[in-house]
Amino acid sequence: MEKQIVLALTIVLCHFALSSAIDGTATYYTPPYTPSSCYGYQDMGTMIAAASDIIWDNRAACGRNYRVTCTGPTNAGVPHPCTGASVVVKIVDYCPAGCRGTIDLSQEAFSAIADLNAGKIEIGYIQ
Repeated sequence: MEKQIVLALTIVLCHFALSSAIDGTATYYTPPYTPSSCYGYQDMGTMIAAASDIIWDNRAACGRNYRVTCTGPTNAGVPHPCTGASVVVKIVDYCPAGCRGTIDLSQEAFSAIADLNAGKIEIGYIQ
């Protein structure tokens, strides 16, 4: 009985987390990942991202972590790009005006949640 309650609670919490996610789009960029606007030449790993003006908040986004989940394609070229996984990334850089996505993920982060051939995907993200 306890296992059933825990499972039911887990399902409800996961649904709540997904339903409170903000919709956006993601693109990706390739190495080298330094220098970055937030950390200069400090290597912050590969689970990183650049923030567009939507979340940049005058550099306040530096160091924030976001859980990003692919929710679908933005074009018909790759009709089912999502892997079903989500990834947590740290904002380390700025994606300047004209950025094609809400969040510009590292190539490694993007490939964890979607097919690289998609180039741009629909996402849900939460801080």
